[in-house]
Amino acid sequence: MAQHNVGINREFGDWDWSAGAGERARLLQSPNVETGPKSGEGQRPGAGTTSTLGAVFIVVNAALGAGLLNFPAAFSTAGGVAAGIALQMSLLVFIIGGLVILAYCSRASNERTYQEVVWAVCGKVAGVLCEVAIAVYTFGTCIAFLIIIGDQQDKIIAALVKDPQGADGSPWYADRKFTISITAFLLILPLSIPKEIGFQKYASSLSVIGTWYVTAVVVIKYIWPDKEITPGHIPTRPSSWMAVFNAMPTICFGFQCHVSSVPVFNSMKRPEVKPWGAVVTAAMVIALVVYAGTGICGFLTFGTSVDQDVLLSYPSNDVPVAIARAFIIVCVLTSYPILHFCGRAVLEGLWLRYKGETVEEDVVRERRRRVVQTVCWFLLTLLLALFIPDIGKVISLIGGLAACFIFVFPGLCLIQAKLSEIQETRSTSWWALVSYGTFMVTLGAFIFGQTTANAIFVDLMA
Repeated sequence: MAQHNVGINREFGDWDWSAGAGERARLLQSPNVETGPKSGEGQRPGAGTTSTLGAVFIVVNAALGAGLLNFPAAFSTAGGVAAGIALQMSLLVFIIGGLVILAYCSRASNERTYQEVVWAVCGKVAGVLCEVAIAVYTFGTCIAFLIIIGDQQDKIIAALVKDPQGADGSPWYADRKFTISITAFLLILPLSIPKEIGFQKYASSLSVIGTWYVTAVVVIKYIWPDKEITPGHIPTRPSSWMAVFNAMPTICFGFQCHVSSVPVFNSMKRPEVKPWGAVVTAAMVIALVVYAGTGICGFLTFGTSVDQDVLLSYPSNDVPVAIARAFIIVCVLTSYPILHFCGRAVLEGLWLRYKGETVEEDVVRERRRRVVQTVCWFLLTLLLALFIPDIGKVISLIGGLAACFIFVFPGLCLIQAKLSEIQETRSTSWWALVSYGTFMVTLGAFIFGQTTANAIFVDLMA
């Protein structure tokens, strides 16, 4: 996109809240990205140290995750391989476009995180809505992570326990609620309390290895299937057009790396829109290959009988699959604190802006507030995970919010940025970009509304 003189909307002072308070309570978008301090007003952010290849790796890392497990079920919901691939390819155009738009608006507004870009470009209302959406999304994702831990532990324990003695057919220590709770209290809570989580960046490579290993297992199990696995019905077309839309939350949840993208862009040696476009295109193609490979092979292996978590469809005593389950548990254990940190940072910023305080005013109160916020967050996510055992219901809810990050907020940013340009005449490209932004907002709002309504009235109230 061409750079023009842009007068970005920055009406922080219109709030009754303090204009500067909470600005340093930044959201750590990616543990792999170490950005410098914000540049002075009117200057572009300083170049970072991340190479183009490194940026591709970080974006792929941000996109790939536990959502991989749900893609076979998404192909089943969409109505087969053709529908699933077509849906992914169609959405990929807008996913890449949204990432490029965010980089363009980051340079225009001189902001370095997702929510700051929305604040600066779209104004106060959209900025607060974006922060609230990030908090809700990270909260829901933490619930999904705990459910994944329980799902994988159930299978691992079932393989280890040969002679169940419990009254309900399994020993007391194999009870799902007990295993999730003890794992969460012993491992997740201690990792979530620290003020900084820079040490978590060293776990990112393990997360990437884990997702690739899961994909390899699913593909190999399709090529050389186990004799005891019998696939169910394999549809070749969607049952209805609504079925295709019902698969969108999983795809949006899987490809959503937009919240992390702005800091990655600003960490590059050349934080420019054109090389960034090449970075995100390469990264999304890699993610597409991984997700499509898992989705196609997992779906064709089990058909419509595939579980929401594809690893649950395999036998408990399958050793390669058991290793995949262990990888996923480790990935989730290290990802929960990162997502919690993101949500906590947003809530902290909202609270400080409301109170008119700064982070440095009272260290003791900050520590106490952080511990209280962490414990409350942890207990709420744990309770909901214990009583909502189906990860599909959680993803159907937060997948709608992922659509907002992919479509709605980038579309609003593009529209506002183009409207703020000082031009004597509106060129054809100007109108085309405004129309594109409007379509993104409309599509994102539709996906969010449809999937959220479906999740509430079909999944949660069923």
